[in-house]
Amino acid sequence: MDLWFKELHDASSGITFKVKNYLYSGRSPFQRIDIFEVETYGKVLTLDGMVMVTERDEFIYHEMITHPALRIHPDPKKVLIIGGGDGGTAREVLKYKEVEKVVMVEIDKDVVELSKKYFPTISCALDDPRLEIKYEDGVNFVRETEEKFDVMLLDTSDPVGPAEVLYRREFYENCKRSLNENGILVTQAESPWSQLETIKNLLKEIKGVFSQSLLYLAHIPTYPGGLWSFLMLGENFDINKIQRQIPEGLKYYNEEIHRGMTALPQYLKEALNEIR
Repeated sequence: MDLWFKELHDASSGITFKVKNYLYSGRSPFQRIDIFEVETYGKVLTLDGMVMVTERDEFIYHEMITHPALRIHPDPKKVLIIGGGDGGTAREVLKYKEVEKVVMVEIDKDVVELSKKYFPTISCALDDPRLEIKYEDGVNFVRETEEKFDVMLLDTSDPVGPAEVLYRREFYENCKRSLNENGILVTQAESPWSQLETIKNLLKEIKGVFSQSLLYLAHIPTYPGGLWSFLMLGENFDINKIQRQIPEGLKYYNEEIHRGMTALPQYLKEALNEIR
């Protein structure tokens, strides 16, 4: 009998995988975690039934949430990652010799341990001595921490259930307080095709917290709509002022992608103009 995985993106469409091998299914204190293997995308990690990572296309997301900010920041010594338990974002950040310390705040230790076991090429940097992992709530961390960071990357899940607080104004105000003077924040910002209202609501919610906001895009086949957005926030960044070279061995991000990633389709530009 064939086993299929299905994730609905709305009431009538989604993504389906034929499962080759089921590797893990369990529930942590925070969410259901499933790991299985499919023919076309390799091993897949899902949280509460939503695809987080596939071996075949994970590099796109992790490169795009990381390298634009790390390449334009004048001196990115300290980096904070909220979420990112699979280790992919940390892997990309730690490719920069300028980075002296990375703090990764992940609420679910099970995600980290399972990623180490099943996704070694993604989690390969989790033992880097520059990385400190804190197993706690990211919202509480930025509310209470006295540390300041140069770059902050919000590698968080969709705004459903407990994760909704990660999309509220208070959280972003605390994030701003935790950034240094030239600090840059990047958050994954959902699909402009399937979740446009979510993007608009986020921009409305945080309007005025940062003086600069820049939306940019990447093609990620296994995410809703195949098109994904990232939001860069700060007070004094120049997306065109490159400070350092691209690390070797990247598979998606390059100079041409950097120049073109902020080109938005007309429907998205019009939607954003409604809230500016």
